[in-house]
Amino acid sequence: MNMALGIIIAVIVLFLISAIKVVREYERGVIFRLGRLVGAKGPGLFLIIPIVDKMVKVDLRTITLDVPPQEVITRDNVPVSVNAVVYFRVLDPQAAVVEVLDFIEATRQISMTTLRSVLGRVELDDILSERDKVNRELQQIIDEHTDPWGIKVSTVEVKDVKIPTEMQRAIARQAEAERERRSKVINAEGEFQAAEKLREAAAIMLEAPGALQLRYLQTLSEISTENATTIVFPVPIELLDALHGRSQG
Repeated sequence: MNMALGIIIAVIVLFLISAIKVVREYERGVIFRLGRLVGAKGPGLFLIIPIVDKMVKVDLRTITLDVPPQEVITRDNVPVSVNAVVYFRVLDPQAAVVEVLDFIEATRQISMTTLRSVLGRVELDDILSERDKVNRELQQIIDEHTDPWGIKVSTVEVKDVKIPTEMQRAIARQAEAERERRSKVINAEGEFQAAEKLREAAAIMLEAPGALQLRYLQTLSEISTENATTIVFPVPIELLDALHGRSQG
């Protein structure tokens, strides 16, 4: 009798233990009763019916998903190897359990195909120089595909873009040519500005001959400060005319 009572008590204790469920703040428990969806519960402590109910835990924290390197041929026919990282989280735990078998693997597969599709429509220069724009486009497309699964994709980042060695050399030569072009343009702009200033100065001196005479005298004063024994300095006709006019006056 005592043994039977002990067995009954043990069964009741095990029944209660299996009925009590606790999920953390960042988790939800999706409950199925005889195969039918009941709903999501948590966080905290709640009871289920053992044998009748089954619970599937879903983590609501942000998941970091590495997308393996993908071989892509860009729009300008350059073969590159690109990998990425996707940040996403579950917003609807019921959909994440019911609508897809494995939402993490499904998100990885969608990310791989989207990465190949998007980068195949973009030129290499855009991948390298406008990576933020490419990341936003990837995020929007992947998020749209995973939305029926209760998944929210917050960020997609293209990590590494590996280019063939021959193409790296060609890009380096192109960059060097671009730097030389910019240097020549800057020098030409500087020469143009200097010529403009000289033209303005010449126009002013032409209108005021006295200014030209003062400039010659200033130049003579600067040269005389050097360690030179003999100075040959051309005297302008305007200066002689000015001095001749003063002597006559």
